[in-house]
Amino acid sequence: MAIASPSTPTFSASFWCKRTVSTHPTRFPSTLSPTRTHHLPPRRFAISSRLNSSKSCGSVYPDNGGSGDFEHYELQHGFTGPVEQRRRGSPVYVKLPVDSVAEDGKVKRIKVLTASLRALVTAGVEGVVMEIWWGIVEREKPRVYNWGGYLDLVALARRCGLKVRAVLAFHQRGIGPGDPLCSVNSAVGILVSSACLESAMVKSMMHYCLCLSPKISLPQWVLEEIDKDPDIAYTDRFGRRNMEYISLGCDMFPVLKGRSPLQAYSDFMMNFRDSFRSLLGVVITGVQVGMGPAGELRYPSCPSQKLAWAWHTRELGEFQCYDKYMIASLNACAHDVGMRGWGYGGPIGSGNLMHDPENTEFFKSNGGSWNTPSGKFFLQWYSGMLLLHGERICREAKTIFQGTEVDTSAKVAGIHWHYGTQSHPSELTAGYYNTSRRDGYLPIARMLGRYGFGLCCSGFGMRDVEEKKTNPVSSPEGFLRQILLAARVCHIPIEGENSATFSGDESFEQVLKMSKFYTYGLESPTFSFNFMRMDRYLFEQHNWVRFTRFVRQLSGANIFRARLDFRGDVQPTSLSDVAKVRVAYTYC
Repeated sequence: MAIASPSTPTFSASFWCKRTVSTHPTRFPSTLSPTRTHHLPPRRFAISSRLNSSKSCGSVYPDNGGSGDFEHYELQHGFTGPVEQRRRGSPVYVKLPVDSVAEDGKVKRIKVLTASLRALVTAGVEGVVMEIWWGIVEREKPRVYNWGGYLDLVALARRCGLKVRAVLAFHQRGIGPGDPLCSVNSAVGILVSSACLESAMVKSMMHYCLCLSPKISLPQWVLEEIDKDPDIAYTDRFGRRNMEYISLGCDMFPVLKGRSPLQAYSDFMMNFRDSFRSLLGVVITGVQVGMGPAGELRYPSCPSQKLAWAWHTRELGEFQCYDKYMIASLNACAHDVGMRGWGYGGPIGSGNLMHDPENTEFFKSNGGSWNTPSGKFFLQWYSGMLLLHGERICREAKTIFQGTEVDTSAKVAGIHWHYGTQSHPSELTAGYYNTSRRDGYLPIARMLGRYGFGLCCSGFGMRDVEEKKTNPVSSPEGFLRQILLAARVCHIPIEGENSATFSGDESFEQVLKMSKFYTYGLESPTFSFNFMRMDRYLFEQHNWVRFTRFVRQLSGANIFRARLDFRGDVQPTSLSDVAKVRVAYTYC
């Protein structure tokens, strides 16, 4: 850290922060509180690990176990119990195009959407994932909501016999020059994996796709408030502001025309509940609540589009703790532990974005300051603030949606490109205090479990053997297994999601493999899959055949609604229905 004291005090991870707007003392986010609000039901498997050496799911301490070499990690999480066949399949949902509803609140390309949804029904898809953008619904004025286009989308899905998962998106998408978006990931993934395409052609198509990518900002009135007080936005050590999501440091402060961000999120959720009340639990069966950039519970350590293009990045990321609200919180916590010098900013020596972590003072394996008292203090505060932000939103959402019979969930980012290192730098800068000596995802799973939330995570379909060709320290499989194990421990449902590089039979097979890893031995599997995303490339014949086969395998033949021949492939009659969708896309 910037300043060190001659005598380093000892301190607990669960210290107190006095700075709060509440009249009640708020304990610093205890990833690590030993208390539980309820008892978990008996498990059908046993878990023995250093992570749980402090008796069951009670507490996790900074240095009591971790996730180094995964083979060793997996052995320490050995599952025991009967090998069971899954009693039912896992449903598949498909994400709608990000710009299905325009800025004026109207559904775009209604004929194409209708044909596409009917085709999804023939494939046996359970439903669709619909992103509801804060910047569209509450665009012009606070507390003035326009749900019209989304109500029409839900009605269309209902007519087609599909369920809906709603994603409440409180973040921006793709604003500014040179800001590529996730909406083209599935398309580019197919292009990149195609051996018949020259690299120049791939680059050209990527550039073309990025130019056409939809851009959705935060509400205009929010942007006006950020102009007045730039510290509402996340800030790194260079003073660069990130406009993807409002800084969690001001969660409880009335910075949005008299309301706090948390109040604005809550009002949005309540109005959503009231506007869609008759559809909740009937057509809308799930609500994923956005908690950060790209809807994920994390800091914008590097722009979301770069995280989405994980095959292209090895960035360490930047700590986002330099707006005045975050600095004030850090300073107060440093004062509480008697180390004022630790409260003036993030770590020194974290290097530049593309540095090898072993060439930085903070992240290097041997002697890195991430593993010193000052480093542990900062990382505990930084990750704890993120966890507290998630807990606040979960608490509000649980109260709002109680009794509606919808499943609630939150999303965690799939950051895996430094998973094979000791310090896991790109995870640390994103707010996940996950190292070779500490499990950073189990506290998140516990928090979600306390409020009845499921966990959504991307990266399904990615394989170590492919990633390690270009990045030897990357391990998407190791990362994902750690997430799935944490979910199993805490008995929370998993929503899988594919990433930018998803394409081909190998990727589909990898999803099946990871879904079985999670559901193995469970009496009631709680796994589902969100396919990213519905576009014209999905309906190309070779892609459609792969996709329908995948849906059949994951969801179970008994609920597969497509017409099959004796070989188990989709018959030409079903493909002819899909041809109508291709024609519709051609003229859209």
